[in-house]
Amino acid sequence: MLLLVNILKTIVEIALMALVGQWVLGLLAGAKRDTNFFYRVLQVVTRPFVRLARLLSPPIVLDRHVPLVAFLLLAFSWLLVTKWKIDLCIEIGIEVCKGATA
Repeated sequence: MLLLVNILKTIVEIALMALVGQWVLGLLAGAKRDTNFFYRVLQVVTRPFVRLARLLSPPIVLDRHVPLVAFLLLAFSWLLVTKWKIDLCIEIGIEVCKGATA
């Protein structure tokens, strides 16, 4: 179970960092961000999460705000998975948890 929690937490963290990286790179690249190779790589990484956010959000949410919705959903998911991991580590013992995540 701890392995599953660690995998979920890692996926959420990678997606969060990719969204933040895409946002920063978008600010730096400006209007030419769509031709930037690294911006497009980050778009590929974040696309499943942005699509999921589009499906979950109501139609009134503008398309340009969907990445922010995805970020907020991922941030909330990270909090839930972190709480789950803490509860699991308390249940199985901190020493066992330290050894499994090292």
